[in-house]
Amino acid sequence: MTTQLETPAATAHAPAQLVPVTTPRRGRRPGEAARRARRWGLRLASVTAAVLVWELLTERDVVLWLRFNRIPGPVEVFDAFRVQLGTSLYYQDLLQSVVRILSGFAIASVLGIGLGVLLARSGLLADLLQPLLEIARPIPAIALVPVAILLFPTNEQGIVFITATAAFFPILVSTRHAVRALPTVWEDALLTMGASRLQVLRNVVLPGIVPGVFGGLSVGMGVAWICVISAEMISGDFGLGYRTWQAYTIVDYPHVLVGMLSIGAIGWATSGVVELVGRRMTRWLSSAQKESL
Repeated sequence: MTTQLETPAATAHAPAQLVPVTTPRRGRRPGEAARRARRWGLRLASVTAAVLVWELLTERDVVLWLRFNRIPGPVEVFDAFRVQLGTSLYYQDLLQSVVRILSGFAIASVLGIGLGVLLARSGLLADLLQPLLEIARPIPAIALVPVAILLFPTNEQGIVFITATAAFFPILVSTRHAVRALPTVWEDALLTMGASRLQVLRNVVLPGIVPGVFGGLSVGMGVAWICVISAEMISGDFGLGYRTWQAYTIVDYPHVLVGMLSIGAIGWATSGVVELVGRRMTRWLSSAQKESL
């Protein structure tokens, strides 16, 4: 009985055994769920601590440099907020402010992004329009309320105009800087291969400025909320700003804080939506950065 011995050469030519390799699902990293839970726990803890400090200061009528004895406490504000939630007027004001914000922000986004790209790409347009825009940019949008009253036939149009003006300049400036910050080698490469200016704009400029544009959109949304509330306080008939100011005129301080907290919550939500869309549209950043390393 003969026994065949495997030689090194035979072993070398033998087919290798395939070992299944399991790769983690894309987007899932070890410990990500724990880190997310810890972050939300910290956020909840900070809000809870702020409410407790607020309750402690108002309950004890603390008067130091600030007079907390004149500020309603969280319980009073909660009761006032519960009353507001039971009325249709609160939802009407909320909807009115959101419609004004979305309308003005949409106008500012279209004009700011479009004009920002044109100013960065065209020296002629920059020479014609840049001086006018730089003169108008330092003027606070809320200072345009008298002009809006004179220009527009209704208060609603004037408030949307002020909101759009407030958001326009942050979007314009961020877009212009994002276009100018693009590496020129990208454009030169496409032009060398025979691409047209329109193809360069569509395939290089517009995708490349997305991160910078969304930075301006996020800032523009916050500024727009500041100005729309101020405009509603001055010349509005409905809206969260108008109702907050009306509560102040009748010395209803709990409802004043209800309006302030409502403005903060809705403003935070809308800014969060803008940032979420921005993150979704810039997912390629991480992979591109990894490839460049």
